[in-house]
Amino acid sequence: MPDVDAPAQSPATPPGDPGDAARLRLLEEQLAALFEVSSVLSRSLELRETLRQVLRTLHERGRLCRGMVSLLDADSGDLLVAALHDNDAAPFEKIRYRPGEGVIGQVLETNQRWILPRVGDEPRFLDRLGLFDPGLPFIGVPIRVGDDDVAGVFALQPPVADALMPQRARFAEMVANLIGQGVRLSRSVEAERRALREERDTLRRHLKGSHGFDNIIGRTERMRLVFEQVRQVAKWNTTVLLRGESGTGKELIANAIHYNSPRAGGAFVKLNCAALPDNLLESELFGHEKGAFTGAQTLRKGRFEQADGGTIFLDEIGEISPAFQAKLLRVLQEGEFERVGGSRTLKVDVRVIAATNRNLEQEVKDGVFREDLYYRLNVMPILMPALRERIEDVPELAKFLVTKLAARQGRELSITDSALGVLMRYRWPGNVRELENCMERAAVMSDGGIIDRDVLNLTGIDVGSLSDACAVLPPAPLSPPGADLDLDDPDVDERERVIAALEQAGWVQAKAARLLGMTPRQIAYRIQTMKIRVKQF
Repeated sequence: MPDVDAPAQSPATPPGDPGDAARLRLLEEQLAALFEVSSVLSRSLELRETLRQVLRTLHERGRLCRGMVSLLDADSGDLLVAALHDNDAAPFEKIRYRPGEGVIGQVLETNQRWILPRVGDEPRFLDRLGLFDPGLPFIGVPIRVGDDDVAGVFALQPPVADALMPQRARFAEMVANLIGQGVRLSRSVEAERRALREERDTLRRHLKGSHGFDNIIGRTERMRLVFEQVRQVAKWNTTVLLRGESGTGKELIANAIHYNSPRAGGAFVKLNCAALPDNLLESELFGHEKGAFTGAQTLRKGRFEQADGGTIFLDEIGEISPAFQAKLLRVLQEGEFERVGGSRTLKVDVRVIAATNRNLEQEVKDGVFREDLYYRLNVMPILMPALRERIEDVPELAKFLVTKLAARQGRELSITDSALGVLMRYRWPGNVRELENCMERAAVMSDGGIIDRDVLNLTGIDVGSLSDACAVLPPAPLSPPGADLDLDDPDVDERERVIAALEQAGWVQAKAARLLGMTPRQIAYRIQTMKIRVKQF
């Protein structure tokens, strides 16, 4: 093996010899090059491009040429070429050296520098890239990220073999140390990125699982129709309008639509439109420029910008004023808006899910809600049934909420059948939200962890007034108009036929669909297009 510290020697240079001036010039050049190299390494975390810039700097400032950086592949243990000064020299992505193979492999295996006075004189030198000049010297030094941890090899050729080769090799080791610090930083950043990606993917899986269809409780016909509508509409970018009383789970359905859609990887941004006045609502949705109004000290992105590529959920959409409805209509139609105080038009790709408990059709008739905005929102309406309309789901909902509360409180909780019977006889004007509050109060009042009739009586529900007789279905009302209509009569108008089927089915759409020989989706479509007002019971 060539003696790395004993190249062609020259007699000692006497004081005042021109060799001193050459050493001084080389030292100055190397110091300037080291400064440039450290600056390059601090500019970017893109390792390969940074290494190429380092080699270019050494060529221009350090009087070193034909540089190459090879880094250790953790999987194979081989050296892979990571950067060349001249990227056009040859395709290098697949060039590799095994430990001990050729001079480059020897530097890796021995963890020591190698100096060759002339490349062409070393038979073990493997120039697989055709990069190095056989008539010039060669320096190869290990790239270390610790005392003994070799991360790669830094190889280069000085322009001439002279008495200053040891100083050139020492300089190469300094550069290799700086490269090693860059490699260590890059590894650390990549490890953090990998951990963040894994955490992000885990959270996405958790969110999708938490907001999946299996986690929405409901076995009644009304809820099965909702599930079918949600499964279908989640696949597309269609605007969805969730209808129903407060507390029926509209936000839960909005979550399910987003996290089971192709946009699940994007942001899901929520805003309660009833919580803000118009001036703040505009800034919240569209953002504002710096200085747009008093207190606007910085530029702020609005909810639509934050949701770009994802979904925005506008709750209580029926509460916005007519003046703001016109501003909202534009972004729904064109996906365009301007920030408050700005003149530049911004364009976003956002799916809109809106929710309301208001009768928008009546408000359109009264002139309170814009008709064009109503039709823009009402592309795919989904009606959430009230809890009293699906009372059969109460036991399962109650058990689910009790299990959730038990996990939160860290103790055993259970609910008796007698308590479930009481819950099924209550009317639940506050819907699922009221049931959830009731279960939490019951859990708080239950010292032994068992929720029974007596505990429910402490929650505010008058158990005594809910006698067992209440469990008996009320007498059927007088036959409504259309209940006796012949659905097969060809002279009956289609709209009348649909209404009659709904009347005969007690306004349960799935049953009416069976009477008409339709699917639930078909009758829901006719209800929408024929503007049939669905009766609530």
